[in-house]
Amino acid sequence: MERFSAKLFTNLNKAAPRFELGIKDLQSSALPLGHAAKKDPTESFYDLNSKVTQSLLFICNGHGEDVIASEIIKRLLKKNENKIIEVMPLVGNGDVFNSIKSKNFRKIGYLKELPSGGFSNQSLKGFLLDLFAGFLIYNLRNFLIVKQKSKKECKIIAVGDCLPLLYAWSSECEFSFIGTPKSDHTWTSRPGWALSDFYHKLKGSEWDPWEMFLMTSPRCKNLIMRDQITANNLNRKNINAKYFGNPMMDFVYSKNDKISNIISFKRIILLVGSRYPEALKNLDNFLDCLQDFNLSKDLLILLPLSINANIVKIQDYLIKYGFVKKKKIEFSIDEDSVWEKKDQYVVIGKGKFNLWASMAEVGLSNAGTATEQIAGLGIPSLSLPGSGPQFTKSFAKRQSRLLGGSVLVCKNKKILLKRLSLLLREKVYRLKQAEIGKKRMGYAGASKKIVDSMISHLLS
Repeated sequence: MERFSAKLFTNLNKAAPRFELGIKDLQSSALPLGHAAKKDPTESFYDLNSKVTQSLLFICNGHGEDVIASEIIKRLLKKNENKIIEVMPLVGNGDVFNSIKSKNFRKIGYLKELPSGGFSNQSLKGFLLDLFAGFLIYNLRNFLIVKQKSKKECKIIAVGDCLPLLYAWSSECEFSFIGTPKSDHTWTSRPGWALSDFYHKLKGSEWDPWEMFLMTSPRCKNLIMRDQITANNLNRKNINAKYFGNPMMDFVYSKNDKISNIISFKRIILLVGSRYPEALKNLDNFLDCLQDFNLSKDLLILLPLSINANIVKIQDYLIKYGFVKKKKIEFSIDEDSVWEKKDQYVVIGKGKFNLWASMAEVGLSNAGTATEQIAGLGIPSLSLPGSGPQFTKSFAKRQSRLLGGSVLVCKNKKILLKRLSLLLREKVYRLKQAEIGKKRMGYAGASKKIVDSMISHLLS
């Protein structure tokens, strides 16, 4: 079996480049804007001749999961200076890990930015784009790397859902699992008539039977859920799940003193997502709505952008809707630029989400993790689903139920503007929505507790 795996791994190494060349034309139209000029990101960081005999491997499959893993890794590096820590991002290039500077840390695996932004289960179109982009081959190659770890003294921390959990379980190594994307709030909170509601009720959890089977492995030393209700439902099935708080709330500032510079404005944060070109479509839709939005008071629109955003394209959309760049106007909140149209101002800033999130009163949000984070800060938001492939109607509805209606899905522009006006005018209504979001997301400080639990149960 070992000889067969080694031969298969070698063949995949040879075959994959030919496959990439064969689909390059198909991929070109789906590549995120701002990445077109970069070299192909499918580069292996895995060294088959590595002499490392002891290591801790993180496996994660999503942007939010990467952020959570990076925070935990930073804490572990401080506590275990001699421990070799590796991370295998299964979705994207794992750019968030580039900020970790340590000789004892590295990214491994075959990294690939997928057209859908992830392993799309939101639309058939997204799935097919990922399929043609070669995600099956890259997953198999990464799977074989993880299987190699079973021959070494390695322990694994899986962050995400079924895929990293399956990788960890298949490795034959001891592992821990942080289940971030699934919550039983999605079906216990005013369940509807969808088949999925009845299915989850029948199971007693949003986690599927095969996932629960993997969780019961004697090699699983920690099982950590994102909220108490999900942990409780698993415990009823004799699965020892814990809840330490929500690690997603550890990465945003709950207060920002610079809000005094903009306190006189009505403040909206615009979250268009980090996956391009879909993010540009979301921006276009929101700006189209706001051009028909009138307030008696000046409106300030905070537009934090992901690191991979193409500023030129963003500015083109602002110009399209009549905004003019103002070099002499400053709000002193670390903005990169200021744009003005009548009584509306837009401030742009790359990588400013963590800094700006708490300064908003309301969000217009077609995003995943960021929407959950502002809900946890007590900022209600509105979404306007587009054609996807990432932020679809089904995703938006699930997110709304997860957050207890702290984010409301709008069917059209008219409904969005009506609700936006209400949220900005009626503080009592806004605060009511805020409390729901804060309760659903839970408290900060989970990262430290997770690290302490990992040290006690997995790494001791």
